Amino acid sequence: MRMGIRESFSPKVARCAMRDTARNSLQSPRILQLFYNNREMRPLHTKIIGIINITPDSFSDGGEFFDIDSAIEQAGKLIAEGADILDIGGESTRPYATPVKLEEELRRVIPVIKAIHKEYSEIPISIDTTKAEVAKQAIAAGASIINDISACMIDKNMVPLAAETGASVIIMHMQGRPKNMQDNPIYDDVVGELIDFFKKRITELTAAGIKKERIIIDPGIGFGKKLEHNLQLIKNLHRFAELHQPLLLAHSRKSFLGTITGIKQEQQRDTATAITTALAAAPWVDMVRVHNVAQTRQALLIAEAIMAA
Repeated sequence: MRMGIRESFSPKVARCAMRDTARNSLQSPRILQLFYNNREMRPLHTKIIGIINITPDSFSDGGEFFDIDSAIEQAGKLIAEGADILDIGGESTRPYATPVKLEEELRRVIPVIKAIHKEYSEIPISIDTTKAEVAKQAIAAGASIINDISACMIDKNMVPLAAETGASVIIMHMQGRPKNMQDNPIYDDVVGELIDFFKKRITELTAAGIKKERIIIDPGIGFGKKLEHNLQLIKNLHRFAELHQPLLLAHSRKSFLGTITGIKQEQQRDTATAITTALAAAPWVDMVRVHNVAQTRQALLIAEAIMAA
């Protein structure tokens, strides 16, 4: 139990217990498989998901890994740096992105997943998609996690697919859709509203046959949120412990970091990403989804050592 690590970060030991309960839900055989860590590396409490976008237009790395050889090379690099999971996506979900047709998304991701799974079979793969057919073929190709930015609401077939296959599911909150989510997002209480959203969605998913321990929640930083909403969510990550679910933070290189720092080039926001990881993610988050795994791992090692002192 990791109570001692978190006592200095919260006035209430109960909060620590809630986070430990959520972490303990990760101990099912399938979830344990997700959290394979490099043999030579000191294990972290917060696990790292490395991003591989097979897209020409993703906000940060679009076009960099748009062929199988480049994607496999990047996978090896992320694993060597300490990635526990690889997240592969074939459709950009940046603000105002153009949707990708099913056939094109399949063409982009399925050969890459097959190749990476063959080369690195011990590393779990997450498929970043809102399309059930993409998720279905990705699971057949070697993926074991569905990462759906719509919380499995865009495609009505996603929920029964997850229930049938037993895949773990990352459900994210998004106000609107990528084409309009940043037009004018409005909340009265962003943290409370997201907690209520996840309570309702978890109830719906479990009623549909998805096991509760397979559900991971993602507050959706930058997805239908203004700067102040993102900051309030990150400041209050501890409040999501009441849901007793594994918590993922996907903040890597996002525009709110550029707004604060003045850094316009996304690839130059890795330091800001790492600082956010150390300050906010390490105490309360079970997983972080990032582009720069090496720098994230360094940040987590320092943060977790300080918390454990």
